[in-house]
Amino acid sequence: MSKPTPPKGLGPLAKREMRFAYALLLPTFLVVLSVVLFPLLANFWIAFKPIQLGDLRTPSVLVNERLMDKLETVGAEGDIRYRVRNSSRKSDIEDIVMTDTVPASLTILSVDERCIQDGQNLTCDLGDYEGGKREDIIVRVAATQAFVDAPDNIKDTKPVFEFVPENALLSGDFTFENFSKLFDSSDFWPVLWASLYYTIFGTLGALVMGLFAAQLLNMSFRGRSILRGLFLSPYVAPVIAVAFAWVLLLDAGPGGTLNALLQQLGVIEAPINFLGTRAVTLDFGLFTFDFPVALTVVILFEVWRYFPLAFLFILARMQSMSTDIYEAAEIDGATPIQQFWYISLPQLMGILAVLFLLRFIWTFNKFDDIFLLTGGAAGTRTLTVNVYEQAFAVSNLGAGAAVAVVVFAVLLFFALIFFKFSPEDDA
Repeated sequence: MSKPTPPKGLGPLAKREMRFAYALLLPTFLVVLSVVLFPLLANFWIAFKPIQLGDLRTPSVLVNERLMDKLETVGAEGDIRYRVRNSSRKSDIEDIVMTDTVPASLTILSVDERCIQDGQNLTCDLGDYEGGKREDIIVRVAATQAFVDAPDNIKDTKPVFEFVPENALLSGDFTFENFSKLFDSSDFWPVLWASLYYTIFGTLGALVMGLFAAQLLNMSFRGRSILRGLFLSPYVAPVIAVAFAWVLLLDAGPGGTLNALLQQLGVIEAPINFLGTRAVTLDFGLFTFDFPVALTVVILFEVWRYFPLAFLFILARMQSMSTDIYEAAEIDGATPIQQFWYISLPQLMGILAVLFLLRFIWTFNKFDDIFLLTGGAAGTRTLTVNVYEQAFAVSNLGAGAAVAVVVFAVLLFFALIFFKFSPEDDA
């Protein structure tokens, strides 16, 4: 007797429940998607536009209103001049309409051909103003007895403008000029190399130091809790305070603690500018190597400041491991190094891989540490520092966005490679 064939696919009730669940999750999904994607898409949009920082300021219409003649007798004629101009030299303004009220003590004789007079009220359709355009609007008036007796200030009523300003971000001008200038510049590849050097060694150093610290504090001894708290202090301390302390410590001047100590010990004869020396050439006979001094010091600061995060996660993973396998290995004669290499490390590969991904992304995007220590000088200029310099120091917002797109592309490439080859946790 043949077995009954199970139904294929979802039933009507299951489909309705699935659609209802998706409908409940849709608002949350849209909010998260907008928060994540909107800044990213905006950055891509700006990267392909020739935008300076000043272009973000919306253009407006500026006016200087002035009575050009002294009207001291009844019937004396003169001109009211409206000097109108576009505040921007690049952006256009469309559909400009000016309205103003001329004092009742002045009789309007004639107006500009683009203006319509309604009693003492003027409405002028000025059309479109390209960037930097300026012109004069003339209204001919005559004085009445009331004006001669008590001259009115024509600026008591200010002209009002209605217009449609051009938005540089929403314009249809797109260009690859930002990227072409970026890749053609002589300092792009050195900056990229410095970014990778800083990120790779800073990440690996923080993980290795965190691993050693976790291995040390995983053992039981008196004062272990206090030492664990002290190990977290570099990470929780304010970055400005610790960066200033490192600058004082490494200063090449008389106040530099490290230089003074090394000189007193006879290690060096003259102070070393640790944060201002780009590189020193090391001769190994068969080859020479330009050792990046300032960049390496910044990496040491990075390792010192962020190893507590790795230490915290690795220690938590170590404490969740079963001790039975270690006892069995010790009975079999395994040394502590063998236990670490063959037992602990395989079980830590999952958390180490996740920490490497996170620290790589965070370090590659790190800006404040480098900026506070060196300001990007002496070979420590990375891509994130370049984003700041292009967007704010040079005021080239489009170029800064283009560098940010390159940063995103590098991190995306690394993340794809990581997820392709990352090990799984052997929990």
